[in-house]
Amino acid sequence: MNVTDVRIRKILSEGKMKAIVSVTIDDAFVIHDVKVVDGQNGLFVAMPSRKTPAGEFRDIAHPISQQARDIIQSKVLEKYQEVLSEQEAV
Repeated sequence: MNVTDVRIRKILSEGKMKAIVSVTIDDAFVIHDVKVVDGQNGLFVAMPSRKTPAGEFRDIAHPISQQARDIIQSKVLEKYQEVLSEQEAV
């Protein structure tokens, strides 16, 4: 699996959610509404989810293996930091 593109769609300055991102895998599959969240242990990536009738949130799309999750998270957080640095330089 190769993350071929990460697009930061929106950066949020308020609250725990810091960004909304689209991730392209192998130039063949796109996942929209991936979120960068500031959690108790720092930034992490949350997959798109939907609220169930019971009030729980369930991922709509998600990596099967920890290795795939790590690849996606590192690429997304790398791009997020890059965009933040560019904004600060302006």
